[in-house]
Amino acid sequence: MSELLLEVSGLKKYFPITGGLFGGKKGEVKAVDDVSFYVKKGETLGIVGESGCGKSTTGRLLMRLFEASDGKIVFEDKEITSMSKTELRKTRRDIQMVFQDPYASLNPRHSIQQILEEPLIVHGIGTKEERRKRVQEMLEVVGLSSYHAKRYPHQFSGGQRQRIGIAKALMTKPKLIIADEPVSALDVSIQAQVLNLMKDIQKEFGLTYIFIAHDLGVVRHISDRVGVMYLGRLIELSDSETLYEDPKHPYTKALLSAVPIPDPDIKRDTILIEGDLPSPANPPSGCAFHTRCVECMDVCKTVRPEGRVIDGHYVACHLYNK
Repeated sequence: MSELLLEVSGLKKYFPITGGLFGGKKGEVKAVDDVSFYVKKGETLGIVGESGCGKSTTGRLLMRLFEASDGKIVFEDKEITSMSKTELRKTRRDIQMVFQDPYASLNPRHSIQQILEEPLIVHGIGTKEERRKRVQEMLEVVGLSSYHAKRYPHQFSGGQRQRIGIAKALMTKPKLIIADEPVSALDVSIQAQVLNLMKDIQKEFGLTYIFIAHDLGVVRHISDRVGVMYLGRLIELSDSETLYEDPKHPYTKALLSAVPIPDPDIKRDTILIEGDLPSPANPPSGCAFHTRCVECMDVCKTVRPEGRVIDGHYVACHLYNK
């Protein structure tokens, strides 16, 4: 077994709901509710689910852009959740993030040179000349040219801006990159180019990825293992091939049935998920998916299913707790 890079256990993030005359706490949104997983060095873990399932919040918790309500995040045997600001700054050199909207994450007033230099300046890495050289190298790595360093974000297409976002994440030579919906804002033809670029970079630099997305087709293309989230909980986790060939949770089965197959001769029944995603401020009792599940049993309505590992395949569903 490869060496573990990241281990997450019992991770929770509850956001308070305030209101009333004095702004008191009225309730809480359980954005991430008791999530546990690990990531091995050099692999890609995909995290998928509908909007509002907590996958992006999980990514931000790993970088401590949000403070966790409970749980542990251990990166290279160091616990991130209890680090001081000084320790956290050092660790953030090794953990970088690529965001969904490349335009929003790039300062429009700064040139690409200034944008890419910024992480090096923040962490006190290199002289001015060394930083300039590093910027040129990273632009070449992501398929752009060194002369692009003088330009500004608005002068690039969406795909090129995302390449710049990836170059920025690479500047500090990180060990882990958290990619939060990195291709969902791009045209389908450009998505494939960016995914292939990320795979090439992973091989070249020995990177580890956590790839967050709502598109199961995209995740399959890049991930070694895939975790499925629903309403703040991790309900299934397995290696990519097993998950796509033999999904166990009814929610995963429904999601996969909606993924288009490029062969017109293969017929597959689509499993419809009825109803809307419940509010994380008022989640259903028992299994969070029971209100929309075609295989719902009485126990699902009252008892939260414990996660079980079956032949290396994690699933949290009462169908497997008999």
